[in-house]
Amino acid sequence: MQTNSLRWVFPFVALIVGVVGFMGINAIAKGPEKKEVIDTRPTVQVELVIANDHQVIINSYGEVKPLENTLLSAQVSGEVLSWHPNFVAGGIVARGETLFTIEKDNYEAAVLVAEAELARAQAGLIEEQAQARVAEDEAKRFPSKARTDLFLRKPQVLSAQASVKSAQAALKRAQRDLGNCDVTAPYDALVISRNIGVGQFVTMGSQVAELNNIETAEVIIPIAGFDSVFLPERIKGITATIIQKGLNSFTREGVIDRDLGIVDNATRMSSLVVRIEDPYGLKNIQPAIKFGSYVQVNFAGAMLNNIYRLPQALVNNQTVWVVNENQELEPRKVTVIREEGEYFYISSGLNADDKLVITLPEYPQKGMQVKIAGVATKPESSETSTSNTQQL
Repeated sequence: MQTNSLRWVFPFVALIVGVVGFMGINAIAKGPEKKEVIDTRPTVQVELVIANDHQVIINSYGEVKPLENTLLSAQVSGEVLSWHPNFVAGGIVARGETLFTIEKDNYEAAVLVAEAELARAQAGLIEEQAQARVAEDEAKRFPSKARTDLFLRKPQVLSAQASVKSAQAALKRAQRDLGNCDVTAPYDALVISRNIGVGQFVTMGSQVAELNNIETAEVIIPIAGFDSVFLPERIKGITATIIQKGLNSFTREGVIDRDLGIVDNATRMSSLVVRIEDPYGLKNIQPAIKFGSYVQVNFAGAMLNNIYRLPQALVNNQTVWVVNENQELEPRKVTVIREEGEYFYISSGLNADDKLVITLPEYPQKGMQVKIAGVATKPESSETSTSNTQQL
């Protein structure tokens, strides 16, 4: 009975062992499966850097001031008879306009007296010259007889000539005093203050008004040390742009007139003077730049050649990141020579067409493998697949 059971079980056991063996042999015969490589490199964005020439723009600020400020004084004494309608604080008067008039009667009389004295002196001179000619003729008739200069009336003629010159000088002073009764504006002026009125008696030398010259204004602008190295060799005559900011902002043109030639002890800055013609726009019909206004001044400095301009956000501690030819991050030390607005200007440390990284990974490292956004690349596999399989 037992023999019959073994006779039926043995074929089934042999079949199971054969199937298991066949599966084992197939598993051994198969080569290792090729694994799909996952690209874990961080993606960065890059842009090519290009060197260009750059015109430096120097920017500064200053207060608008008049070229001249005059404390006007009376040159003669007398009663004020009238004054110009614009001769008030804030009024504008033109060059040569009469600001106020002083009573002239005494000065007109002085001119008449001086003219009379001149006529009297001229008559005396004519008389002495005539007598001198008579004496000269008499001396010629008697040439052997010695004659003195006093006989020839030479001293008398010289004295008469001196009297004429003195009378001419007195007349000139009287005419000048008469002319000074009409006090005129020495230039196109803004009246700051007036200290007289009609009927008031003014004395010679008393201050009567304060005037500001509005033909030309000046702005003194400080130049910092880091800007001074970019000043052109010749600054006189360079055009400058004057910017008035605010609700009614506008721009005007000016010209750099001179360098003050000193360095401030406190700030270590030098200063330039910018001139503005017709600041109140009376002749050129432009917006008025009032005295005391605080304005911005821009002008062209030196020209920089082969300079790289980069946003400040890409430069950290004088270092930028580039992607090298092996698709690796590489830090570069650069030389920043100037800052303008949101940009740094770099003179060295970069090469033309370097791939500058503009979006860095969170923790960038030198030699880190990266892939460039928008460029299809295949990563290198860390495992090599077996191409040969064993066949059973």
